[in-house]
Amino acid sequence: MIDLSYIQKRFDQLQASHPNDELASLRTEAFNRFTRLGIPGLRHEEWKYTNVSNLFNNEYQQALSASALSGIDQSFLDSIRLPGSTDADELFFVNGRFISSLSSIRSSNDELIVISLPEALKSDFAAIVKQHLGHSNRYLEDGIHALNTSFINDGVFIYVHPHLKQPGDLNRPLYFYHISDVRDNHILSQPRNLIFAAGGSRIQITETFATIGTMDNLSNQVLEVVVNKDAYVEYYKIQNTVNANQISTTHFHQTGKSYVHALSLTLNGGTIRNNTNLILDGEGCDSHLYGLYLINGRTHVDNHTLVDNRQPNCYSKELYKGIMDEYATGVFNGKIKVERLAQKTNAYQSNKNILLSDHASINTKPQLEIFADDVKCSHGCTVGTLDENAMFYLQARGIPQQNAKALLLKAFAMDILVQIKPDRLRNYVEQLISDRLLINE
Repeated sequence: MIDLSYIQKRFDQLQASHPNDELASLRTEAFNRFTRLGIPGLRHEEWKYTNVSNLFNNEYQQALSASALSGIDQSFLDSIRLPGSTDADELFFVNGRFISSLSSIRSSNDELIVISLPEALKSDFAAIVKQHLGHSNRYLEDGIHALNTSFINDGVFIYVHPHLKQPGDLNRPLYFYHISDVRDNHILSQPRNLIFAAGGSRIQITETFATIGTMDNLSNQVLEVVVNKDAYVEYYKIQNTVNANQISTTHFHQTGKSYVHALSLTLNGGTIRNNTNLILDGEGCDSHLYGLYLINGRTHVDNHTLVDNRQPNCYSKELYKGIMDEYATGVFNGKIKVERLAQKTNAYQSNKNILLSDHASINTKPQLEIFADDVKCSHGCTVGTLDENAMFYLQARGIPQQNAKALLLKAFAMDILVQIKPDRLRNYVEQLISDRLLINE
C-alpha cells in the first residue's frame, strides 16, 4: 500500500515551506480527511468494481517544486500537441506542476487571465477562489480526492472574461497538456486547477495526457470549472496513453442559467477512473455529457458521472458508449439526482456497450434519485455484440471481415464523435479511432 510516512513527510515539507499560505488550512483539513478515509477498497460502494489499492503499492515520488521539471525535448512536446496549437492558449503540466516556461498564453488579459492559485488568493480574485476552490469536496467523499486537495500548491486559476467579440464566437482554445516524466522515478502527480467562466463568457477547453519514460505513474487530477450565468463552456478530455494510470475528476458548477458541453474519450491506459460531476445550481441550465471508451488489452476504465439538478427548469442529456475487446473491462456508474426544488427537470441518460471478446466485461449501473414530483427523467443501458446481420450484409458486398467489423464499430462510435464541435479536433480524434480500428480511408 501507499507509504503513509512518505506522504506525511511530503505534506509536512509543503506546509513548512508555505507557513502563511492561504491554502494551508484547506490542505490540513483535507489531509486529516485522507488519513481518516484512506484509499478506498472494493467494499466502498462507489469503488466496488475498480480496485485502486494496488496502484498505490509503488514507492512513488512527488514533485513539490516546478523548478527542475522543464527538461523535456522540444520534439516530444511537438509530438503531443493538439491540432490548432499555434492558435491556442497552451498550458503544460509536468508531474502535476505547472511549467510556465513551456506554456504559451496568446490571449490578451481582457480575454483570459492565468495565474497561480497562491497568486490568485492575493489578488482581486481572492473571494472567487475562496468560494469555489474545493466545491467538489462535497461530492467526492473518499481518500483519493482528499489526497489531491492535501497537496494543492502551484495549480492555476483561470479567469475567463465576458466575451468581447461577435456573438457566437469563442475565445482561443485552451489546451491542457499533462505530462508524466517517469524516466527516473515512479511518479505520483496531483494537478489541481480552477477555471472561472464569468457571466457571458465563452471558452473551449481540451485536456490531454502523455508519458515519457517507462516507470510507473499515477495521476490523481482534479479540475473544477465554475460556469456563471449566460456562460458557455465546451470541454474535451482525450486519454490515449499506454499503461498510464489515472484518477481524473472534472467538476462543473453551473451557478446560473448557462450551457455546458463535456465529452471524454478513452482509447488507451492502465487503470482509469473518470469522475465527472455536473452541478446544475441555476434555473434553466442546459448540460450535455458524452463519453466514448474504446479499449483493449487489460485496460480498465471506470466512468462515474453525477448530474445534480438543484434548481427548476433544467435540461441534461447524457450518452456514454463503450467498446471492449480482449481482456478490457469497463464500468459505467451514472447518477441523475433531482432535488426537491428542481421541478420541471428534463434529464436523460443512456449507456450502450459492445463486447468483442468472451473475456471482455462491462459493469453498468444507471441510477435515478428523484425528490421532486414534476419531472421528466429516463435512463437505460444496453450490452451486446456486433450485429451478425449487418456483418453478413457488408461481407456479402465484398468487404473483408476485419474492415466490415471496423466500419460497424466506427458507426457505433459516431454518435459521440459528432459531438466534438471543433472540426480540427474532431478530425484528429476520428483519425485516432481509424488507426485503432485499422480503417484505411
